[in-house]
Amino acid sequence: MIREKMLAAVVVLLSATGVNAQSNCDKPRNDFDGLYCLNKVYLEADRELNENYKKLMAKLDDEGKATLRNTQRTWIEQRNADCSRREDDRFFVNMRCATDTTIDRSNFLQDRYRECVSSGCRNSKL
Repeated sequence: MIREKMLAAVVVLLSATGVNAQSNCDKPRNDFDGLYCLNKVYLEADRELNENYKKLMAKLDDEGKATLRNTQRTWIEQRNADCSRREDDRFFVNMRCATDTTIDRSNFLQDRYRECVSSGCRNSKL
């Protein structure tokens, strides 16, 4: 729920940036253009993370699925703690941190999937 609210707030901020930022991520004109570009990369990383999670989940036995669900929830909590903060009724998200953390986790899940396919799933590595 918090994640969706944070993304919604980012999307609202990004809607004010205009179309120019869409094609100018190499040299953003201002912080809002930069945020727009960072958000595009984050959204792709998040899409890949979800795809890798689903692929891995499909290969696991019941114990592995439960372990992966729990470790994923713990990872989300840690990512949120590391990459965002709240102050009164405002919150702040470090998009670079969120993106890098999400890419790292996606790569981890991809590696576990690759292991499952090649040599069998090891729940101890989840």
